[in-house]
Amino acid sequence: MQIRDLPYADPGVPDVRSGTRFLLWLGRNQLGGQVKALLWGLLLQLGIAGLPLGVGVAVQAVVDRDGGRLALAAGLLVGCGLAIAVGDTMLHRVAVTNWITAAARVQQLLSRKTAELGSVLTRRVAAGEVVSVSTGDVEKIGWFVEALSRFAAAALSLLIVCVALVVYQPALGIVVTIGVPVLALAVLPLLPRATRRADVQREKAGKATELASDTVAGLRVLRGIGGEELFLGRYRAASQEVRKAAVHSARMWALIAAIQVLLPGVLLIVVVAYGARLALDGRITVGELVTVYGAVALTHHPMRNFEEIAMAFSFSRPSAKRAARVLALTRTTTTTDAAGEEREATGDLYDPLTGLVAPAGRFTAVVCGDPDVAGRLADRLGGHPTEPAEGHTSVLLGGVPLDELPLAAARTAVLVQDKDPVLLSGSLRELLDVPSSGAVRAEDALAAAQCGDVLDALAQASVDTDEDPMRTRITERGRSLSGGQRQRLALARSLVTDPEVLVLDEPTSAVDSHTESRVADGIARLREGGTTVVLASSPLLLDRADRVVLVHDGQAVAVGTHRELLAKEPRYRAVVTRETDEELAAAGSRLHGIDADELEALEGETA
Repeated sequence: MQIRDLPYADPGVPDVRSGTRFLLWLGRNQLGGQVKALLWGLLLQLGIAGLPLGVGVAVQAVVDRDGGRLALAAGLLVGCGLAIAVGDTMLHRVAVTNWITAAARVQQLLSRKTAELGSVLTRRVAAGEVVSVSTGDVEKIGWFVEALSRFAAAALSLLIVCVALVVYQPALGIVVTIGVPVLALAVLPLLPRATRRADVQREKAGKATELASDTVAGLRVLRGIGGEELFLGRYRAASQEVRKAAVHSARMWALIAAIQVLLPGVLLIVVVAYGARLALDGRITVGELVTVYGAVALTHHPMRNFEEIAMAFSFSRPSAKRAARVLALTRTTTTTDAAGEEREATGDLYDPLTGLVAPAGRFTAVVCGDPDVAGRLADRLGGHPTEPAEGHTSVLLGGVPLDELPLAAARTAVLVQDKDPVLLSGSLRELLDVPSSGAVRAEDALAAAQCGDVLDALAQASVDTDEDPMRTRITERGRSLSGGQRQRLALARSLVTDPEVLVLDEPTSAVDSHTESRVADGIARLREGGTTVVLASSPLLLDRADRVVLVHDGQAVAVGTHRELLAKEPRYRAVVTRETDEELAAAGSRLHGIDADELEALEGETA
């Protein structure tokens, strides 16, 4: 896999049983890149290891006044230099490719999981943690995958050097062969403590990121209640904790680095002292002593890879653990696509957990009272249970569990628009260019959602001479539009899709009552013959529904029309009108035959 070939056609199915298994899975899936990096790393390390041999041969040639051997030494040094240049260049190229492609694979997996779970993802995992995983954690995971092959090349080259030294000069080679493993393993007792400190640092950094993300998301509310300084103080405290943890962790890594500098120096002193005695006794030549000395002096180069792989693993393991936790989230149950495609999902929408039934082809309104309960119910109706206890009671569409359908089929059958829909940047035409049945035109959806003023505003903002609002670009998340305008454009997008079942969670909460009334009429008209479920408490929407279901304490407790429930069900009146029974009794005589304008006025009085 090359960078130019990204993204992956299929990033694969990850092993998410643990962070370590996830890292190993990534390494196995880039086996080709790992082998290339290993080979180029060997060329680099062996080129470096060959330099002392060339120098030793050259020194001995000068001592012996042997011009032929001196030329041979020069050729050997040139060859080593070329090997180092080529190996270092290609190793860097392949290693960076491994890093980027591993990070890209993780990001694709996270994107796929986000698309699969939708809004349920942030209900199960904090939004800040998702941000942390998709940014900093991805970098650290890629670092470990990239460092793994370089570590393998360094370890293999050290083994080759030790064997070669034993063959070349047994007396000194045995000393080096005993000393190098000691150098490599000396820091092992310190690694668990360093890893724990790194885990603490990453945990505190993740919490600080979550706090920052949540603060930015709620900045408008914080400003409204004057809470900026409070949250700023909390972030400052969290930031200082991250700093202290980072310093605490860095001290341990500094100690490990110092040991890896000190011990090779000690080994070098031992080799020089012992080698000098052997040279004085005439047991080795000066050239052989220089060769062994140079080989030992250069062991620090591959030894640095031991420290790096330890750091990479210590920092990437918590990151991989978080990524695996996110990737391990599932819809609920899983079936093969073939099994799911054999079953047609059409008919009534039924939720066994609450007892809610939305008949096919009807406009059903649902009143919950608690917005959070309504949001969770909307997610359930889309096939995404949000609580562990809900996993065994999937919503049924025509008797078929939604979570047993392939994701594409479930999304085609049921579309859920939550109370805070997101508008991506792009033109209005691109916004409405979504997979759909083709039965609803964009113009009809915009008219039904009462987007006339939005089109006028976009036309005025258009830079084109024809002032075509469909070509006007909408900024990220629709920030240039008001809340009501964003909400209505999102509604138009949902109406264009024309799914078999459309679930809307408070689709008119940000618009005025006059616009809300017209939007309610537009939804009822455009969705005629289709299954529509609206979770709302507005009388203007409820009065347009064919049937209204009251959900109280997690159960559907009453079904009827808006006026029937208003007259007979006290719990329904408490949610919809927010009036006491005495106040409703006084107004009861006006409920019979009330028209839309009077109902709208009543809503204004009781809100």
